[in-house]
Amino acid sequence: MTGLSFIVVLGVRYLLVVLFFPFSALDKILNFRGAVGQAQEMVPSRGAATLMLMAGLAVEIVMPLCILTGYCDRLAAFIMAGYCMVTALLWKRFWATGDFWAGSDSKGRGLFWDFLKNFSLAGGFLLITLGSLTLSSFLQHPFSSTHPYASAAYGPVAGEGTRP
Repeated sequence: MTGLSFIVVLGVRYLLVVLFFPFSALDKILNFRGAVGQAQEMVPSRGAATLMLMAGLAVEIVMPLCILTGYCDRLAAFIMAGYCMVTALLWKRFWATGDFWAGSDSKGRGLFWDFLKNFSLAGGFLLITLGSLTLSSFLQHPFSSTHPYASAAYGPVAGEGTRP
């Protein structure tokens, strides 16, 4: 990998994880009591809420570092995808507010966009998990396709190599 490719790949991965590390993790650390209170919305026990928050902190710190360094990055991205989906379903419940259709400034609408953002992030993490083109192959053939819907039963598409 050339120096430029390395910088681009690192930059793209950082854009994907910057929300979690350092910002969300740091917010949870600095506002630990408030975060435990928010976790208690799902589990009434303060001890269980604290444990859940600590697990979330571990995910938000360790998994982005793995993605950035490339150490078990596919597994870390898979865990981050699950984390994004679970947090969307537990804490971005736009359907539960009852005011989704009330107007553009309703709480439900704000949660709806956060819900979609979490699932979009999960999609980005799943791209790391499942693999994608390298930067050099993209630059060499910018209009090529990965043929994501070609059936594995038919083998590789003519003119395309197999991906690991």
